Amino acid sequence: MADEYVAAWLTLSVHSSGDAVGLTAAFSHALGEADTSCNVLAGCCHDHILVAACDREHAINVLHRLRASP
Repeated sequence: MADEYVAAWLTLSVHSSGDAVGLTAAFSHALGEADTSCNVLAGCCHDHILVAACDREHAINVLHRLRASP
């Protein structure tokens, strides 16, 4: 049986908490604008994003640009 979805696991280096508002919206919007879908795993201190393995480098570049923006 072939794998239906092979994902790359990306961990955000920004510290997050359960009461933070807007972090998921910011990176999911940026990835959506770049035509990259993601699944989010919210952790205690860091969030994790699953993207299609073939989109890994593109997603990382999008997230780096987001981090660099004011």
